[in-house]
Amino acid sequence: MELPDIQRRLRESILRSGIPQKEIAKAVGVSAQTVSKYMKKDVFPALDTFAKLCAFLDVRSDYILGISDY
Repeated sequence: MELPDIQRRLRESILRSGIPQKEIAKAVGVSAQTVSKYMKKDVFPALDTFAKLCAFLDVRSDYILGISDY
């Protein structure tokens, strides 16, 4: 799986959560602008932030990374 595919899955997971970006940002310790960059630009979070995002969004990291399809 290529980085653009991983970024797409992350964006889709954020959108599907229905949680406002500001709330996501606060929960994982980044600014709302940073979450916006994950959504609109080719920016991927640092690994520690990625782990927090997966936990907060209740999505498996192996799905985001393309290791599994669910």
